[in-house]
Amino acid sequence: MEKGNTSFVLAPFIKGMEEAGASVELIFAKKLKIHPCIGCFKCWRETIGECFQQDDMEELLTKLRETNILVIATPTYAALPGELQNILNRLVPLVEPILEFRDGRTRAKPHDDVKITKIIGFFVGAWWELANLDVVAKIVEELTELFSLELTDAVRRPHASLLRRETDLNKSILQRIEKVGYEFITEGKIDKSDLEFIRQPLVKQEDYLEQGNQNYLKRKTEQNK
Repeated sequence: MEKGNTSFVLAPFIKGMEEAGASVELIFAKKLKIHPCIGCFKCWRETIGECFQQDDMEELLTKLRETNILVIATPTYAALPGELQNILNRLVPLVEPILEFRDGRTRAKPHDDVKITKIIGFFVGAWWELANLDVVAKIVEELTELFSLELTDAVRRPHASLLRRETDLNKSILQRIEKVGYEFITEGKIDKSDLEFIRQPLVKQEDYLEQGNQNYLKRKTEQNK
């Protein structure tokens, strides 16, 4: 986890946030023992604002109530990793069912003790194309709108493993990610031109596919010897 591509790409973003004066706590979903939401809605009807399940989500919900900004960083392979989806489903106790209809959708609002004002997605993908990150981006967008919070444009980095290569372009991208983290805290927003720079292709699509296929076929041949 700490050595994965998501952590690698996220590190300069966190550095920029901390240099701007933010206090950042990094929480890994895989390290938490969290049961699935069973959809009972007791947190809305009986123990309002509290989930009856006793697991690591109790402490996480307490921390989330106190945070001002929520950064949701995740790797993306096919869709959303199960551990993160589990956490998102268990966020219901943070909102109260005072509902309204906006832009054709039903929306709620956070409880008064929830201090989160902004959510930003930080999405890292293995595939070459940027579109592979669209599904997870939409999920976070829906979550933000449900909570009636402010959504900041997501940081997206496709074929992220190639960012580890020692090149001038990669160095510039990592520096730009740090800049984005800093300005997100100091200015409360991210320049779209910076996001486009971070997302740019590192290799041609056909070269990426060919290299990946060759590596797999080589390993397959060696395994079958």
